[in-house]
Amino acid sequence: MIPVIALIGRPNVGKSTLFNVFTRSRDAIVANEPGLTRDRQYGVGERADKTFIVVDTGGLSGDKQDLDDLMAQQTRLAMEEADELVFLVDARDGLTGGDRQIAEMVRKSGKPCRLVINKIDGFDPEQVRAEFYALGFEHLHAVSAAHRKGTSALLDTLLAAYPSDTETAQTVSGPLIAVIGRPNVGKSTLINRLVGEERVVAFDQPGTTRDTIAVPFERHGKPYTLIDTAGVRRRGKVRQAIEKFSVIKALEAIEKSQVVILVIDAREGLTDQDLTLLGYVLNSGRALVIAINKWDGLDSEQREQNRRTLERRLDFVSFAARHFISARHGTGVGELMASVDQAYASACRDFNTRYLTDLLEEAVFKHNPPLHHGRRIKLRYAHQGGRNPPVIVIHGNQTQYLPDAYLRYLTNFFISRLKLKGTPLRIELKSGKNPFADKKRKKKAKK
Repeated sequence: MIPVIALIGRPNVGKSTLFNVFTRSRDAIVANEPGLTRDRQYGVGERADKTFIVVDTGGLSGDKQDLDDLMAQQTRLAMEEADELVFLVDARDGLTGGDRQIAEMVRKSGKPCRLVINKIDGFDPEQVRAEFYALGFEHLHAVSAAHRKGTSALLDTLLAAYPSDTETAQTVSGPLIAVIGRPNVGKSTLINRLVGEERVVAFDQPGTTRDTIAVPFERHGKPYTLIDTAGVRRRGKVRQAIEKFSVIKALEAIEKSQVVILVIDAREGLTDQDLTLLGYVLNSGRALVIAINKWDGLDSEQREQNRRTLERRLDFVSFAARHFISARHGTGVGELMASVDQAYASACRDFNTRYLTDLLEEAVFKHNPPLHHGRRIKLRYAHQGGRNPPVIVIHGNQTQYLPDAYLRYLTNFFISRLKLKGTPLRIELKSGKNPFADKKRKKKAKK
């Protein structure tokens, strides 16, 4: 399980600052949630060998009227989906009535919570703690998020009870495949079709689950583990409005996975939410297969029109195979899994340094890098820097000046020559001397 940490509190207590501190290893705010709230943000962080998700919620004044508005509803939803709550208060403001109201809201949630007293610069931490003990929380931490004082210890404490990414990977069999998509596009139906039994509840009603579900199965003798993010709650328990789209669960599934299947409703075409999900997949670098479901419900004219539109709008993920399927009847599902196998194999391949360097020399021979201030940009050698997604590190001189157009050329060249299917490829550029040069000279000297 990837832990989800929700940051809550009054406005201007430092939630966003702490959010940026926690997510610095990935160096990004992942997204704003479209159409639900203007103040809810999601990020992915890494600490040692653990991955986690952080939710930065909107500021709550603590007033009774404020606790009933849409922003408060969004905060409650984040609290429901979170594994850990971080309740921030401001040492400079002292204990306020708003803090007391929010504390009551936290207690009613029943979720584990740590009270974090922020902005302690210039204060005696023990005196500050003494004032806020009145809120009745067992775990109190005094930090300065702006100066990163005490934040590492806080994060270590929050993550202590959760397994490392390596330990999580050892508990599953075969590639991890996340099945994501908007509510009611057929995710549960597809999983049941793949598994061959009713492993998850599927019904014709939009909704989201509160837990991602790992579903191990075998197909043609190969083991797989599916990660389901579909609507599995009973019809009567599905709320409307704010439950229509769960970013947290999609992020959680994507981060866990090695391959992502994005399910799109053929009748509705590509929506803004689909594009948002594709953005998450691209940011994570995961291998991707796209399943356009409910294809059997369209006539021939609709199919042709929708196919052309999808081909045009999905051009930015041209590496991903697209399959037009019917999860209900099983049409096209076999070909879908063949693309999953291919994407997984491509994402996890190992490449020889000599081979990559030979390909780099071939690419440069066919199309030289441009000049920068009259000097040719030199690309000398390449080696693999990672898997899932494959990363190729290219060393040379003045690589920081390599134009984006040439970088795209190199990316497409390597994808083509390495025969990568279904996975993005990342290229990292480094300037400086060849770290293997001394080794080569020593070998020559011995000879």
